[in-house]
Amino acid sequence: MLILECPCCGVKADETELTAGGEAHLKRFGPGSADADFESYMFARKNPKGVHFERWRHSYGCGKWFLAARCTATLEVFGTYPAQTTEPPADLIAHIKARRPGWEGDK
Repeated sequence: MLILECPCCGVKADETELTAGGEAHLKRFGPGSADADFESYMFARKNPKGVHFERWRHSYGCGKWFLAARCTATLEVFGTYPAQTTEPPADLIAHIKARRPGWEGDK
C-alpha cells in the first residue's frame, strides 16, 4: 500500500485518502500556443519505471495538492513537498541519489 505524508497538514495517509493527479512539473501551454505544444501538454506523459515525480491531492483530509517523489517499480516514497514548488527540493534529490546510486533524473 502506498502511504504519503501530506506536507500541508502533516498527516500520513494511504492511497485511499488521496487522489493521483499525474505527472508533476509540467510546463503548461494554453490558448495562443502552437498546436504541437498544446497537444504535447495534454497527451504526452512520461511513464518511467523508477523514480517519478507526481501530483497528489489529500482528498479526504485537508483537500490540498502536493507533490511526491516515488519509485513506480517498488512504491518506495522518497518524500513529499508543496505543490507551489517549481522543481524538486535539493535535499529530496540528494535523498533519491543516496537511495538510487547512479540516478541522474530527467536526462
